[in-house]
Amino acid sequence: MLFGRVLTAMITPFAPNKEIDWASLDRVIEHLITTGTDTIVVSGTTAESPNLSKEEKLELFAYTLEKAAGRAKVIAGTGSNNTAETIELTKKAEAVGVDGVMLVSPYYNKPTQEGLYQHFKAIAEQTKLPVMIYNVPGRTSVNIAAETSARLAQIENVVAIKEASGNITQIANVISMVPKDVAVYSGDDAFTLPVMAMGGAGVVSVASHLIGREIKEMIESYLDGQVEKAASIFQQCLPVFEGLFFTTSPIPLKYALSEMGLCQPTLRLPLVELSEEEKKKAEVWVAGLRKAKSQTL
Repeated sequence: MLFGRVLTAMITPFAPNKEIDWASLDRVIEHLITTGTDTIVVSGTTAESPNLSKEEKLELFAYTLEKAAGRAKVIAGTGSNNTAETIELTKKAEAVGVDGVMLVSPYYNKPTQEGLYQHFKAIAEQTKLPVMIYNVPGRTSVNIAAETSARLAQIENVVAIKEASGNITQIANVISMVPKDVAVYSGDDAFTLPVMAMGGAGVVSVASHLIGREIKEMIESYLDGQVEKAASIFQQCLPVFEGLFFTTSPIPLKYALSEMGLCQPTLRLPLVELSEEEKKKAEVWVAGLRKAKSQTL
């Protein structure tokens, strides 16, 4: 499988002055690779991509590629709601040497299904890179219908779909309608096991920043036919899956990572850090992560 089973939509660590914290990024990359990430997705939703400049994105692509050094693949999030600008950034990402690109559905414009198809087709035709289509209507306000995903999957270099619609019936339809060599990934951690059961390839994860080994073990157990073990691990992971989205992501994730000593909790506006009340709520599951990390040091 081209991108593996566990893909991580990586954060962008920021220093208190809001600039990219490259030292923390180095730690996060190493942490992800050593805890089971097969492919790192750079400049996705979790990376606060709307608040990154094109120049920063290209720097992040190149830096991650260099630090991963072949130990994990690197997918560049180059999608936007401007087709021409997406093509330009995709070409530059290709020149950097990334292993693929992820294209989010255009946000704010609210295109039709035909508009979505033509947008992705135009970009895919301008690159030789493998393309992952990213459907996340909760962020973009437009859903890529299963039929549109099936059309897109006929394009030669469209090799994967990240489905974060939250609609299990739609995801099942996408899996059944696309060619077998097009990988459908859950875009929601809490849907990983159900999507695998329907024939999905794995997950583009947020929680893998924190429990990558557990997610990898859950997927491998399922694939080995140890369904009860996979279900047990899934249940153990649920508090983290849910906790990471009790408010806007990646706010809780950055707090948890800061408590584990991997980065600062800093975000760029319009996102803000957890309030003291929210931190108390997060402690229910963050304390367990902190304890687990201390035991592995």
